[in-house]
Amino acid sequence: MRALVVDHSEAGPVRFADVDEPVPSAGEALVEIRHICLNSGELNYVDQWPAGAVHGHDAAGVVVRAASDGSGPPEGTRVAVGMAPHAWAERVAVSPASLGTVPEGVDLADAAALGIAGVTPFRVLRTRSLLARNVLITGASGGVGHFAVQLAALAGARVTALVGSPERAAGLRELGADKVLTDLTDLAETGDRFDLVLDTVGGPLVAQAWSSLAEGGTIHLVGYSSGQETTFPSGDLFGFGEPRSIATYGDMTPTGGELTDLLGLMAAGRLSAPVGLRGDWHDVGDAVQALFARKVHGKVVLDVS
Repeated sequence: MRALVVDHSEAGPVRFADVDEPVPSAGEALVEIRHICLNSGELNYVDQWPAGAVHGHDAAGVVVRAASDGSGPPEGTRVAVGMAPHAWAERVAVSPASLGTVPEGVDLADAAALGIAGVTPFRVLRTRSLLARNVLITGASGGVGHFAVQLAALAGARVTALVGSPERAAGLRELGADKVLTDLTDLAETGDRFDLVLDTVGGPLVAQAWSSLAEGGTIHLVGYSSGQETTFPSGDLFGFGEPRSIATYGDMTPTGGELTDLLGLMAAGRLSAPVGLRGDWHDVGDAVQALFARKVHGKVVLDVS
């Protein structure tokens, strides 16, 4: 079968290859993949995976063979695959714990976009009550950011979305953002204090967000797309009152439960998938370059043909 595998050469980060058919264990379902979703992390840091390994974590398709131990969805079920290994192939053996059942009315391509980008903010935003709280989403025009804005708004938060340019601000108010900022200096000028910051950017922005953090507030670091270091001015990490905190994120536990919850929100029309680029997986090279050049607002979903 055909698959996208890790390529450490200059032609990389992935290439097509013929690979062996997966052999599911008793506790795995065999899924025929219809759509894959690219994530910048797995492509930017491809050196963390062995060359020639089937790459990718997020996809969607149809169960063609149920797990022989009776667990998981039956044959014919449409499923989203989230944070599972070796997902960018024509067929994948997957633990049911990494599958979410796709309800009628939800496009499989939209379901493929959930995975890392949907589950990450879902987990972070459930760590505290957000009702009538101020929440800042940085990098809000990206895949994680689009989902985070919607989920925070659904939870009753007052959402501020921060993006890198006016061009990247389009549509965020419609998703639930109360304010959309397009410049780092705007953050200090608002005078707002945030109870929760979900940061996908890293770099100097983290120090700026820290100065705008309310007592008892938390900055959750879920990405570092800027690639820049964070430096705190002397004394900024000292303060009186209820402690503020910075939390990292690295939850790689199975995503099936969260995927099912998110898919239910999509089926109810309360959550939309931020698919910014849709194409064929044979054009993966162009899609990767568009992603690296930050030309995509949202997620990249490719059809497996």
